[in-house]
Amino acid sequence: MDQDLSNHLVRGRLAALLAGAALSALASGASAQAPAENLVEEVLVTAQKRTERLIDVPVAVSAVSGDTLSAKNITDTASLVRTVPSLTFQQAGTANSSFRIRGIGTSLFGQGVEPSVSFVVDGVVLARPAQSLTDFADLERIEVLRGPQGTLFGKNATAGVVQMITARPRHEFGGSADVTAASHEEYRVKGSVTGPITDTLAGRISAYYNNIGGYVSNVRTGVDEGGYESFGVRAKLEWDPTEQLNLLLTTDYRMFVGTVGRPIMVSTPNPNLAQLIGPIVASPSNRSIGTDVETLSKTNQAMVSLEANYDLGWGTLTALSAYQQYNEHGQVDVDGLYTPQPIYLGPQPSNTSSRFSINDGPIDIGNFSQEIRIANNPGQRLTYVAGLYYSDVLIHRDFKRAIDTCTGAGLVLGQPCATYVTRSGYHNAKLKSEHISGFGQAEFELVENLKLIAGARLQREEVTVIGNRPGLPLKPGDLNLQGPTGTWSVGTRTRDDTAMTGKVGLQYRFSPDLQTYATYSRGYKGLGMSTELTDDFVNGPPVLPEHVNAYEVGLKGRLPEAGLSFSLAVYYAKYTDLQIQANRSDPTTGVIQYVQTNAGSSTTKGFELEGEWRPSQNFSITGSATYTNASIDVDGLNCPMQFQLNAPVLTGNFPTNSCYRARSPNAAGVLVTSSPIQDIRNGSLPSTPEWRLSLSPRYEREIGSSDWSGFVQVDVNYQSKQQFAVEQDPLLTQDAYTLVNLSLGARNVVSGLSASLFVRNLLDETYFTNMAHVGTLGSPQFPNDVTAYIPRDAGRLYGVTLGMKF
Repeated sequence: MDQDLSNHLVRGRLAALLAGAALSALASGASAQAPAENLVEEVLVTAQKRTERLIDVPVAVSAVSGDTLSAKNITDTASLVRTVPSLTFQQAGTANSSFRIRGIGTSLFGQGVEPSVSFVVDGVVLARPAQSLTDFADLERIEVLRGPQGTLFGKNATAGVVQMITARPRHEFGGSADVTAASHEEYRVKGSVTGPITDTLAGRISAYYNNIGGYVSNVRTGVDEGGYESFGVRAKLEWDPTEQLNLLLTTDYRMFVGTVGRPIMVSTPNPNLAQLIGPIVASPSNRSIGTDVETLSKTNQAMVSLEANYDLGWGTLTALSAYQQYNEHGQVDVDGLYTPQPIYLGPQPSNTSSRFSINDGPIDIGNFSQEIRIANNPGQRLTYVAGLYYSDVLIHRDFKRAIDTCTGAGLVLGQPCATYVTRSGYHNAKLKSEHISGFGQAEFELVENLKLIAGARLQREEVTVIGNRPGLPLKPGDLNLQGPTGTWSVGTRTRDDTAMTGKVGLQYRFSPDLQTYATYSRGYKGLGMSTELTDDFVNGPPVLPEHVNAYEVGLKGRLPEAGLSFSLAVYYAKYTDLQIQANRSDPTTGVIQYVQTNAGSSTTKGFELEGEWRPSQNFSITGSATYTNASIDVDGLNCPMQFQLNAPVLTGNFPTNSCYRARSPNAAGVLVTSSPIQDIRNGSLPSTPEWRLSLSPRYEREIGSSDWSGFVQVDVNYQSKQQFAVEQDPLLTQDAYTLVNLSLGARNVVSGLSASLFVRNLLDETYFTNMAHVGTLGSPQFPNDVTAYIPRDAGRLYGVTLGMKF
């Protein structure tokens, strides 16, 4: 265990003492009862496209029930990181936030690439990462499959899959409702009802509404930002027209409007910037901004799907048809200052934006998908799943940008300038991606208790991007934007690729409750084509497909009489052509450019241990320990800003992990010198702490002889230090921290009424979900100004939930 982990575990001693006290108290109550048999709950999952016991699946899978999510106050996908090992979240606005599994995630801005962590809702693969940020309602469970899933799922995911399974209709009348009120004006309500319509038809409808107040004070406008309003409704009809045929129709609609995604100043050594943001004082505890334009995001998404299952007697034929639509419009006040009029920012080298408030555009995504598969019945010596998959994605992306720069003499820092020039530009792009594949996986029992696992997927994809950047300003009188953003680029590019991926392994069953497995998987993530404002729509190369060779050894088991279940996975994965976003922006000239490219290689290795101990019906402890060593090798990245001034000019023998300027002849034979760059070797992948530990004791028992039972639950989550930039910037680093959540309450086992009190982040710990250098006045001369994304629960929150089940 490294020194960082040891030091910060000591710093988190209060959390450990709290958990220890809870464990001691609860264990003493539990020890008075003799352990009963079969205390371990049987968990069923569909991680291999068929219903199986969790401990039988030869894949590293975390399965979290809807009740467990509610008990932990996990209300949306971003909060899943509190309960799933190896899952992390990096915030960057609604459209570009991303999830990572074992260090691997989507590291590119824009909508031209598919996700590394695939989100699947009721069997339907979501087209882009932006669609995965959603609130929860009426879930049966969530399954997180870790490692590349290159065989059975609709499109390959090189990092893993998050599969959301919503509750199905039932032929017995029932329902539920919950209301939550918490600090910072957080209000949530959700409910569902289900029941029979006819003897063969059942329905279910669920809905939620959230009104979340802001927690970031805008000192200029007096409005609190960081809040949002969201609404969703889902309706399901399940029909059994014959004994063999089952049909499930699902419709889902969600909307979101929020002022989320505004980074906050946490460090401003530059005296000019410190004056400009006044009265705000930058610090990790800062919760104030001073902008004139809201960082606003509006999204709408809808999905309709029809799943048909036909019982063949010896197996099941399944067809799943779906259409999804996602629309988003976001705007960002890039300068982060109060600039209803352009203001003078001082004689800084980067003084190219006296106002940068127009930076927005819509995203429209449509996706039709069709999957057909067949699976034989379990219990055979040979079991298999095979099928065909088709997906047609159409994305429209428009964007506009305008930057004002003061001109003239006699300018005063922070004061409006009488004259200024505006540089602006816009573009529109359309992406079409068509994917078709055939897949299959089989398990064959070689000898008693020993199975051979083999699977393959053959897929072909064609991607076309039609882009139009006319190189014209937004309005007459404006100048063109600087750099490639302001040039003409109109064209069509088409690329296609065919890939074969698969899986092979062995599984051995020691007993019905203990098995081990070893697998090799070949994963693939398709080629990407940029759709963004700075792209070259004529000659711009695609981002090459990403490949991975992954090895995993696992052990899963349970001891029902002891109330113990566990799973252990040890893994090693080697990625080639990892798709990343390289910062090619020039802080001196103000040219903003992020380039989609491929890293040389990346390696991720480690282990994951999950377990649950239930010594009695009243007491349980769940916990996990995850170690991840994720590294990357990549050439030609920008240097961290603070190292750029002293970068030496070299003509050869370029160093690694050090900043330099390369001087070499161009195509005309003229010597040119590059901007400060670096070649990374064995660097750390962003948003990937080496260690993550969790512990959740829960105690519940009857209250006297009444119909009520009470519970108390403590959730402790620790993670070690992590950095947020692939450039290995030491200023963009999050120290280790420990989060402690506490909840207690009671429920009536007869009436279904319930009430609970909760506290999130009991220790009032500040932490960040992303960090970056300040763009305004950011330069190699003043490199230490830093902003950070600070989540809502990076401070103590408390609330109450009232519920009812019937």
